[in-house]
Parts: sequence; structure tokens; C-alpha cells
Amino acid sequence: MSFTLAIVGRPNVGKSTLFNRLVGRKLALVDDQPGVTRDLREGDARVAGVKFTIIDTAGLEEATDESLQGRMRMLTERAVDMADVCLFMIDARDGVLPADRVFAEILRKKAARVILAANKAEGKAGEVGYYDAFSLGLGEPIQLSAEHGEGMDELAHVLRPIEEEFKERQEQSTPETDVEIDEDGLGGERIISKEKPLQIAVVGRPNAGKSTLINQILKDDRLLTGPEAGITRDAISLNLNWEDVPIRIWDTAGIRKKAKVQEKLEKLSVSDGLRAVKFSEVVVVLLDAEIPFEQQDLRIADLAEREGRAVVIAVNKWDVETEKQEKLKDVREKFGRLLPQLRGAPLVTVSAKTGRGLDRLHKAIMTAHETWNRRVGTSKLNRWLEGMVEMHPPPAPGGRRIRLRYMTQVKTRPPTFVAMCSHADLLPTSYERYLVNGLREGFDMPGTPIRLFIRSQSDKNPYADKKEKRVTKLNKHQEGKFQKDINRPVRNKREPKR
Repeated sequence: MSFTLAIVGRPNVGKSTLFNRLVGRKLALVDDQPGVTRDLREGDARVAGVKFTIIDTAGLEEATDESLQGRMRMLTERAVDMADVCLFMIDARDGVLPADRVFAEILRKKAARVILAANKAEGKAGEVGYYDAFSLGLGEPIQLSAEHGEGMDELAHVLRPIEEEFKERQEQSTPETDVEIDEDGLGGERIISKEKPLQIAVVGRPNAGKSTLINQILKDDRLLTGPEAGITRDAISLNLNWEDVPIRIWDTAGIRKKAKVQEKLEKLSVSDGLRAVKFSEVVVVLLDAEIPFEQQDLRIADLAEREGRAVVIAVNKWDVETEKQEKLKDVREKFGRLLPQLRGAPLVTVSAKTGRGLDRLHKAIMTAHETWNRRVGTSKLNRWLEGMVEMHPPPAPGGRRIRLRYMTQVKTRPPTFVAMCSHADLLPTSYERYLVNGLREGFDMPGTPIRLFIRSQSDKNPYADKKEKRVTKLNKHQEGKFQKDINRPVRNKREPKR
């Protein structure tokens, strides 16, 4: 989806009705009684070809205390902070009420983009309220009828430029992955620049110290930190020069076990963090030295590997560790045993609080990125393949010998290889792992995700069909010539020409 839109407004102005219409299903409860919606609800919306993520919120109340209405308002205001666009709805039949003016002022300060919509504007009953909406100072309102589907084209007309803007921004921030290369390994070089900075995502469980680490890299308290878990709500990106390298670093919300994620806002935060992983080139998995490699840490690291991103493991809060050598030995042993798919990836110890180990972290990130961009020439690759086959030939299931003919690298970021062989469907997964591990060791690519595809190539002579066709064509030609000679009339040499 290109952007996120939050629908806000007083209770009972038709927010959930519009939400249901835009997502195409009755996901939200709708009733004439105000205050039915109490929580955030997210859905994939579409209107006249424009696609986006939509959030239905609780009705804005003037209460600011710890009451239910006050907590509902706080949750709605958080959704406003997270959303890219806010659709502020009023009831055209009621006109602009004092509460609408209060909330319009709040949105003017908190939201980057506000679209004003006058709902229930069908017929003459809503005309006065529609014209009254101009007085809110939020631009020209859109006349809507969420219940009857009127005004959807006007809404799409306003949203379409926003969608195009976010698509352009997304294309600029998306890393260049799966880059095709030629046989000599000379495909698209990755040059880190101010326009195309190195993109890094810092992920981990709540309270692992992600925001503190980024503040230490920035040398500025830009991000809110504290002892409470879950302070960071959404993925925030910051641009800076880190030791003369332009980078764009993402601070993400802590990712807990799925069963523990109950609050809708936290679900949005987690999905935002997972999206940051897809936008990154290098993923720093931040662990807590006291309890490293919990089940959720393993899932996060495995997600980064499956997405094909370079991975760096950083163990935080190393300054409070007393038995450092013994602890480091234990962490390395667990890393190799629990994450075999990332064996050899850089593992560094840091202290986000004091800043110790940041130089090692920077070096590990650059090393992982360089390995992620590694290219291997086809000639070198095939000499290596011959040695691997001689050392350990592939099995012969059912007496049919599997012949590995040649291998080539077709892409980088991550390194992607294709091997041609006979009976590819019979090659066991264990032999593929043997080749992948051999690639890591043979070409110094420890820890980086490697993709290997096995393709079938028949033992049949590829020129046999061409030869047979050529012979058949020649025979037909000779046969036609013979028939032509037979049918030609015989002329007596003494007979004069006519």
C-alpha cells in the first residue's frame, strides 16, 4: 500500500460506514448509537483505482482524563500521529459544532495532511452544513454520503496525487536488490551516495535499546527513550553521515510474540517495523546481553535472512556484563547452533548507553554490505564446482546419475546462483546445502543469504533435432528435384526448337 489514511471526527458522523465502503466489507460495527467504535481498525482500501491503508478510529471526545472517553481520544491522537493523511469528517446535517472547531485546530497542529469531508450531504438537508464547513479553514470540503456511496470519485481525485507522491518516495527509498549481472560479474555497481544512502534497519525485541543506540550514533537525543518497553510506536528513518558514509537508519518498534500483541496500535507498529526490514539493505538485530537469542530474536533474524538482507547481530548492554569472555563464548556457541542459516555473520558487542563498540558495529555493517554485493566470475565458479563434485559427487537415485554441468551467478543483493544439471528434481536438498555452504567458504561469503536455483538440462544432444530437420529438408529437396526431372519432356536433339 502506498500511504496510510486515518478517518477522524466526532462520534456518529459516519466514520465506520465510510471505512466499510472503502474496504469493501463490513469489518466495523455500525449503529445509530454514538461511540460504537472504541479501538483502531485497519484495512486495505481502494477507491477508483487508488489503493491505500485505512484506519477507523474512535470518535473524538473533548475528554482528556483517564476515563474511557479520554483513553479513546488518546488512542485516536496516536493514530493521527502515525497516519500519512487524516480524513476529518463532520456531519453536514448537524453543521459545524464547537467540538468540530476544537478538533480542527488539533489536526492543524498534529497532522501533516488533512482532508475535510462533509458526510451525510445528500439532498438539501446537508447543503447548509457543507457550506458551513469552509469556515474551519481546512480547504474545500468533499461532499460525501458514506451510506449511499456518493462523492467517492471526488475523494479519489484528492487522494490520487498523494498516492503518486508516496510511490515516488517509495521508489527512491527502496534499496536496489536482486540486481542482474552478466557472465563476467560486471552488473550494476552499488555506489553509496547522499542521494542513495546505505539503508540500515535496527530491529529487536522491546527495550533492547534500539532508540538509545541510534541516539548514540547520531550523538544527539533525537529519539524518545526510557526504561519502559514499547516507547517507539512506528518506524522512524533518519539520514546522517556515519564515519563519512551516508546512511539512512530506521528505528523500529519492538517486535513481541504475535500472541502477546493485543493492542491494535501495537499491531500497526509491528507491521511498520517489518516493512522497514524490506526497505533496508543491512538489518542490525539488536539483542539484550542478559537474555540473548530468545525465540522472538530467532524469528526476527530468520525474517531478515528470508527477505534476503545482509544481517549483523549486535549484543547490547555489554557494559553491565561482568563475565565478558565467558558470556561472549556462550553467545557465539548459541548463535552458530540456533541460527545455522546465518553462521559466520558478523557478531559484535556494543553498549548503546556509553557508545562503546560503535566502531566495531560500523565496520561489521560495511563488511556485511560488501559481502551482500559480492560477484563471482563464471570461470572461477565452474572451476570451484568441478572441485566440489570431485570431492563429493551427487547421488545416483535409482541408478540414474546426476550430472552437474555448469553454474553461473545471475544476481547480487543477495548473491544468487543457477546450477544446470540432469535430473534436477532428483537432487536432494542436502546436496544443495552442501553447495551453498561451499559457496560461503570458497568465496568468503559468511553469513550472507545465498540463493541457489537448480535447473534441469537434458542429456540429449541439443543439436540432434536440428540435424534431423536438416536431413529431412535435404531429402525433400532432392525428391522434389527428382520428380521435376522425371516430368520434364524429352526433346529430340535433331528436332528444331519451336
